[in-house]
Amino acid sequence: MARATSPLRTADLPINGLMLRMSHGVILSMLALLVIGIVMINSAGLDVLPDEALVKSGALSREAFERMSARYTPIEFNTIFFGRPTVLAVVALAALWIGSRFDVERFMTTRGVRSWIPWILGAMVVTLGLTQVPGVGREVNGSSRWIGPAALGFQPSEFAKWGMLIVVSWFCVRHADRMQSFKRGFLPVLGLITFVCALIGKEDLGTAALVFVSCSALLMIGGMRWWYVAGLVPVGAVFAVIAVKLEPYRMARLTSYLDPWADAQGAGYHTIQALSAISGGGFWGRGIGNSLQKFGYLPEDTTDFVFAIICEELGVMGAMLIVMLFAALLLCGLGIIMRGSKLRQGDAIVPPFSRLFGTGVLITVGLQVLINLLVVTGLAPTKGIALPFISSGGSGWVTTGLVIGLLLSIERNAMRRERALGITEDGALLVDADTASDVAGQGESVVGA
Repeated sequence: MARATSPLRTADLPINGLMLRMSHGVILSMLALLVIGIVMINSAGLDVLPDEALVKSGALSREAFERMSARYTPIEFNTIFFGRPTVLAVVALAALWIGSRFDVERFMTTRGVRSWIPWILGAMVVTLGLTQVPGVGREVNGSSRWIGPAALGFQPSEFAKWGMLIVVSWFCVRHADRMQSFKRGFLPVLGLITFVCALIGKEDLGTAALVFVSCSALLMIGGMRWWYVAGLVPVGAVFAVIAVKLEPYRMARLTSYLDPWADAQGAGYHTIQALSAISGGGFWGRGIGNSLQKFGYLPEDTTDFVFAIICEELGVMGAMLIVMLFAALLLCGLGIIMRGSKLRQGDAIVPPFSRLFGTGVLITVGLQVLINLLVVTGLAPTKGIALPFISSGGSGWVTTGLVIGLLLSIERNAMRRERALGITEDGALLVDADTASDVAGQGESVVGA
């Protein structure tokens, strides 16, 4: 085979601008989910103006009638196109763009006072602690998970959920030589994960469990001995039992999961109403806006249980569409982090930190989707885990959009490194193997700097 000896020049590479890439699949999936989220949140939040006849018949008191009338907001053009869900979707897309412009490897390469890791850790601890400060933290549904006013509030656990992925990925790559050690590798990072999860779990056990599982999976993928991580299962189970027994409502949720009809008007009410919405939709659904369960029957119909409304209004086909969009997002994301993995220059194309962090993002999104669907369909105990880009939320949409943008930046920078290595889109070398090897060595030295 003839060897190319021409100088390595990016301008010589034939780049087809119309070629679809994995990042395009991620963007299209996220955009479709956001559009569905906007439509279904507005539909689930639809109110009906109460009839004066209800007061005359005695079915509704005058005070209740006036409260319902004051709360009624008709669905109009402005409420949909300039409402809170649409504004948050735009902000999430802006966060996506910002994340895509940021080189993920900067988390790994900066050191000293410029290092991102201590600042991220400090921000997580401080913001999680502020939720317990009177006048700063805000209580919603009995839990102090928010900072700031309702209109501009921030949920620190959402920041911690993604921040811990950065910290754990950094530890696994920076201290790769310690990963096989129990004292020098496993115990320090375990203590850190446990401490942060304890701060989260004080008010949000579901998110704490999600962070703990995601970080544990990253440790095993990052080179930790699997039996170290496996040993966390009984420890986590003990802490989960203690957390459940400390809060009566958590125990009620567990017992209602086993038999929701045992307390149909209490702990099992959520699950029963969600199942009623799902079964009422059938195969094709009742149609957008035609849900019955959203009119005072199903609680949290715009947030954690919005998937039940989707099933009722769009039926099995709508549910399948949601699952397929999330599957497309995760598969395209997997294609990004696996880019160049079969090539000898794989670590120079997608460095270990980027690959590990991207894996953590996909694991967390996938687990979040799985848990929400299991809860809504009654296959898991009720827990407040939102469906990404579908359930109504501010912090969740924006922070998830940002980390998805970081996932896109991995591919953008991988393509830049491929051009420097003289590798085409199909993995072929445009330069001789010796030159590519030299450039790969330079890329690896920069990554390890």
